[in-house]
Amino acid sequence: MSRQLSVLSTTARAIRLSTRRYATAVEGNYFVERKAVKEHAEPFVCIAWVRNVEAEHASHIHHIKEENGGVLPEVPEYDYMNKREKPFPWGYNTLFFNPHANKDMTPSE
Repeated sequence: MSRQLSVLSTTARAIRLSTRRYATAVEGNYFVERKAVKEHAEPFVCIAWVRNVEAEHASHIHHIKEENGGVLPEVPEYDYMNKREKPFPWGYNTLFFNPHANKDMTPSE
């Protein structure tokens, strides 16, 4: 009887030792809240960064205009820039043409 009991206790001990219990098996509430706060904050941090970069760019353009009598200097003409073999279906300029930022590609007569 004691032999059988010994075998049973050894088997039970082996089964008990083979299963491991981890303390971090399931994410706790702290980690879920931390992730939610991070995801909530990301867009607002990016918006502030873009606003600052655009403000710096606008002040730089304003400074260049002041140095050149209120007009931006001419951009150099290179053969590989603004090359148009034929017009787009909607005209010579790009689809989102902005006269303040892009060069007008309408052919001069």
